[in-house]
Amino acid sequence: MDATLLAPATAIAFVALLFARAAIHKVFDFTAFTGFVADYRLVPETMARPLAALVAAAEIAVVLALIVPGGQAAGALLAAGLLLAYAGGMAVNLRRGRDRIECGCGGAPQPLGWPLVGRNLVLAAIAGAAATLPLSVPGLAGTLVVTLGGLTCFAAYLLAEQILANAAVIGIQR
Repeated sequence: MDATLLAPATAIAFVALLFARAAIHKVFDFTAFTGFVADYRLVPETMARPLAALVAAAEIAVVLALIVPGGQAAGALLAAGLLLAYAGGMAVNLRRGRDRIECGCGGAPQPLGWPLVGRNLVLAAIAGAAATLPLSVPGLAGTLVVTLGGLTCFAAYLLAEQILANAAVIGIQR
């Protein structure tokens, strides 16, 4: 198996897992997510709920595109665009001095910080790269490798996210 053929598919699997988790968080706690969107103060408060619904729908669209054969490039590009928009929204608020806002990313609670902006830029680069590289998964063995690789990347991401959340809590308590 050629690793260069499996890397883009592994990135697609990772991004699909990432956005599935994010979408589930937003859909199943939509009221809280709407509050997070309002806290960013990027749109009038009356637009927070429609924007939250649009974001949740876009994340679901990412997951569906990534798992449908032939849709991976579009899904990965949409994922990259969303991640860049999230990073931009965070950066705007940090520049305004508003760092006591919950990220709203899903998972461990995290106040905004430059490490989260950096994280989203790295994730956008991964998604963008996955969109531009040839996607090929040779057979059952390749599919297994890609699945395990995507799960491993996702587990590493969850650990890194928890470390960032813990660092933010420690920083707040000082």
